[in-house]
Amino acid sequence: MATVYDVYGVGNSLVDIQARIEDSTLEKLAFAKGIMTLVDDGTQTRVLESIRGAKINRCAGGSAANTIAGLVEFGGKAAYAGKTGQDELGEFWLKDMRNLGVTIEVPQVAGQTGACVVLITDDAQRTMLTHLGLSATLSADDISEAEIQKSKYVYIEGYLFAGETTKEAALRAIELAKKNGVKVAFTVSDPFLISMHRELFLHLLKDSVDLLFCNLEEARSLTGKTDPVDCAQVIHHHAADVALTLGADGSLLMQDGQVIPIEGVTTKAIDTTGAGDMYAAGILYGITNGLNWKQAGHLASHAAARVVSQMGARLQQPFTKADVAKLLEGI
Repeated sequence: MATVYDVYGVGNSLVDIQARIEDSTLEKLAFAKGIMTLVDDGTQTRVLESIRGAKINRCAGGSAANTIAGLVEFGGKAAYAGKTGQDELGEFWLKDMRNLGVTIEVPQVAGQTGACVVLITDDAQRTMLTHLGLSATLSADDISEAEIQKSKYVYIEGYLFAGETTKEAALRAIELAKKNGVKVAFTVSDPFLISMHRELFLHLLKDSVDLLFCNLEEARSLTGKTDPVDCAQVIHHHAADVALTLGADGSLLMQDGQVIPIEGVTTKAIDTTGAGDMYAAGILYGITNGLNWKQAGHLASHAAARVVSQMGARLQQPFTKADVAKLLEGI
């Protein structure tokens, strides 16, 4: 079967809503400033009501969805499996992703679409309130073998392993990818998931994952090592390829037994939301569109730097083909 997609992504479907609010609004809502809190249906409704009239920005989000959106904005082709509701937020999420050119065939269902509300106060503190909503009901039945067959990579976000049905969806996507000779890329997502699923993750690395994305904290948790190169090499014994991010210090790629250091890009960080997601977008776009690993890493590093220098996880100024060509001159 002919390849249609560079990547088939599987993950949560959340509307990212950023709102600038007064401290007094946050005090009325009674949430601790500056941290992420998981909230229920009723609380999300109350929060959304409280920010009516505030200056807001919103876009389709979710970790893997951010990566897929970034890949498509680079010029790649992608499909995505995520669950949304038959509500205004669900319609918005689907329209936003489809307008980018992402193929989504998972049917909407009755209920409340997930959202991540980021409340930004005048002191630049971000208080994140996440309600997974229907995204937490994604199941193995929502994964399309026909779409996976048309893809070069399946990309799985680790957050799916926090729920039983979403974990089954992730494992089903991996199973179908291996059955059809499609490569599997996996992002760990968070160190707490390693503490929950260390043995399963190590098994997947040995058995199924071709490319692992992780940051240094996650790599240390996974391997028990401290030095970044040691961490990358331990992971590389299992996964064919490794992309280990080091924040402002850049990243390390491991491919064919070789360590490929990627420089960090100096920038003034305003909002780190989505930096890892955009980095993954650059790598996945590069390796599925003719770039070598060093070129892909260079693009990914610059893309992550650009996204942290602005508000939100979606690039306000996407890279044009001319931008990419200039960026990769001589690499």
